[in-house]
Amino acid sequence: MSRIKELISWKFLLFIAIAIILTNVPIIGNYFRVVNTVIHESGHAIVALFGGKVHEISLFMNTEGVTYTSHSSWFGGFFTGGAGYVFSSFIAFLSFWFISRKQYKPIIIILLALIGLNLIFWVRNFYGIFWLITFGAAFIFLLFKGTAAIVEHFLLMIASILLVESIGSSFTIFLLSFTQPYSAGDATGLAQSTHFIPAQFWGIVFLCQALGFAIAGFKVGAYRINK
Repeated sequence: MSRIKELISWKFLLFIAIAIILTNVPIIGNYFRVVNTVIHESGHAIVALFGGKVHEISLFMNTEGVTYTSHSSWFGGFFTGGAGYVFSSFIAFLSFWFISRKQYKPIIIILLALIGLNLIFWVRNFYGIFWLITFGAAFIFLLFKGTAAIVEHFLLMIASILLVESIGSSFTIFLLSFTQPYSAGDATGLAQSTHFIPAQFWGIVFLCQALGFAIAGFKVGAYRINK
């Protein structure tokens, strides 16, 4: 047990704690939480491009988001509906994977690419544009002017927020699938697409995948990121 305690990175645990506290701060917390919303909605949009069309994405101050798409087949709509939570959980894990290997530029480039796609092609509401410009500017600064320490700690904070939010949002949709199955967002959408598979099943799927990626992210972050 003592050996395990020695291996665990307290830096990782500290930033997870900071992410939990920061995302619960009024106004500023929602601003940072929107990064998960952008990745979630981008997941829907990217999958929709394979045989479908993305019409518009809206991002809101309360951290909600919506992606309007159309599809040429049932399969396109099904995979688009399930992509959001999986994509955000995967990006959270991928961020810790890159950080553990001290490869910071790929994370910045990935996030800037998603921000750029949303800003140029999809997002048209005022708050969404404001968020993309301001957050994008922060990442551009990191890419060209940020010191090694600032880049590492800022990205570690973003990765921690993504991990916390991917679990939190999946848990919320899991609860809604049981308490309000007809108003449970993507779980309801998938239930309507599959007809015989209820929203509760999809709520469980979303939660399980989030926990799976979170465990993988914890193993990478807690044991490989420098203390």
